[in-house]
Amino acid sequence: MMNDASPTAPRPRLMRWVLPAAAIGGALALALAIFFANPMPPSTVVIATGAQGGEYAAVGERYREFLARNGVRLELRSTNGSVDNVALLGDPSSRVSVAPVQSGITSEREAPDLVSLGTPFYEPFWLLSRIPASELKARLSAGLRLSLGAPGSGTYKLGHELAAAVGLDSTQVQVLDLDTSHAVDALTKGDVDVIAVVLAWGAPAFQQLLLDPSVHALDWRRADAQVALRPYLSKLVLPRGIVDLAHDRPPEDVTLIAAKASLIVRKDLHPALQYLLLQAATEIHGGPGVFHKAGRFPAAEAIDLPLSDYARDYYRNGRPFLERHLPFWLAAIASQTLLLVIPLVAVLYPLLRVLPAIYGWGMRRRIFRLYGELKFLEAEFELDSTPERASGLLEQLRRLEDRAGHIRVPVSFAYLLYTLKQHIQLVRGRLQAAQGERSTRQN
Repeated sequence: MMNDASPTAPRPRLMRWVLPAAAIGGALALALAIFFANPMPPSTVVIATGAQGGEYAAVGERYREFLARNGVRLELRSTNGSVDNVALLGDPSSRVSVAPVQSGITSEREAPDLVSLGTPFYEPFWLLSRIPASELKARLSAGLRLSLGAPGSGTYKLGHELAAAVGLDSTQVQVLDLDTSHAVDALTKGDVDVIAVVLAWGAPAFQQLLLDPSVHALDWRRADAQVALRPYLSKLVLPRGIVDLAHDRPPEDVTLIAAKASLIVRKDLHPALQYLLLQAATEIHGGPGVFHKAGRFPAAEAIDLPLSDYARDYYRNGRPFLERHLPFWLAAIASQTLLLVIPLVAVLYPLLRVLPAIYGWGMRRRIFRLYGELKFLEAEFELDSTPERASGLLEQLRRLEDRAGHIRVPVSFAYLLYTLKQHIQLVRGRLQAAQGERSTRQN
C-alpha cells in the first residue's frame, strides 16, 4: 500500500522490476537445469545376456519381468556370453547398459567406463562326462571329444585357461566350440564325451543330466590350488544324494569351482535405474540356494570392477526414501526435482533475504538524497542570511517540497517522508522570518 490517493499510482521502480526479475530468473534457471541435466531415466534399457538356454538368458527374463512391473522396458540382447557382454558394454553405440559378467573376464584398467552393482549368484563350472573319472586319462589318447564353450563366452575363456593350467595337451583331444544348450544336447546324444558348462542348479536340462546314471559330474581335483591362484574363483561342494536321495545321485560329494557373476553397468546409467536393478537383484537372487543361504546375494563385492557409488549406498542404507514410498517413476521425478531444487534454493534463499534490505536502502536513499539537498540549502542560508538571499532560497525550497510530494513510497517508509516534509517546514520558517525582517526595514 502506498501513501498516494490515486489507485493507479505507479509502484516503485525497484518493486516493479527487481522482484519479478528474480522470480523469472529463478524459474528459467530451474527449467534450464532440468532440461540440460536430463533428469528422467529412459523408459527402455538394453541388457546383454548370453546364449539361448543358458543361465544369463534365464536371468535376463526374470529381470525383464521385474522391470516391466515398474514401467521400464528391458530389451534382451543375446550374445555368446561374458566376453561379448563386456565388449558391448564398452561400446556406447551398442545401446547396452547392463549385463551379467563372469568374474575374471575384465578389469578396471581394461574397462574404465564400467562399474559393478555387486555379485548376484555363483556360476558353478561343471565338468560333465559320459566316461567315469577313472577312465578319462586312458581315453585321452583315443581322441577324447571335449567341449569348452563357445568363443565369446566366459566358459570358453575360463575353460581354456584351466585346461592349460592342468597341462591338458590339446593335440590329444578334439575340442569342440559348443554353447551351453548345444553342449548339453550333444552330451545327451553321446556326440561328445566331456563338456565344461556354466549352468544354474535349477536348469531343467541340467537336472535331467544329473539324473542320468551314464552322466558323471567330475570332481575338481586341486580345487583349493585353483582358487588360491585365481582369487575370482570360489570352491563349492555339491552334497551327495542331493539330486535324488532315493537313488543316491550323485553317489559322492562333488567338489566344484565357481566364478561369481557380477551385474555390470555403464557408469552413465541413470541412478534411478541402478537402484531399480539392485532391487531386482535382491528380489530375484536374495533367497536360499544349494550353495548359499538366504541373504547371501546380491553381495557388495567388487571383484573385477569397482562398485558404483549408488550400489555402495544401496548396500549400506537400503533403498532410497522416496523409492520406498513412491512408485518408480514418481520417485524418479521427485528425487531429480529435489536434486535440482535444493541447490537452487540454497542460492536463492540468501538473495531473497537480502532483497528487502536492498529495497529498503533504495527507498531511504531517495528520501535521504532530498535531505542532502535540504541540508545544502540550509548551509547556504547560514553563509548568507540576508533577506534577499532568503527570498531566492524560498523558491528552491518550494521546488524541493514539490519533489518530495511526488515521491511514492510504501506505508512502512512514509514516516521518513513526513519527517522530511516537517523539516522542510522548519527551514521555510527560518527563511520566511529572514524575509520578514526585510519587509519590516522597508516599512
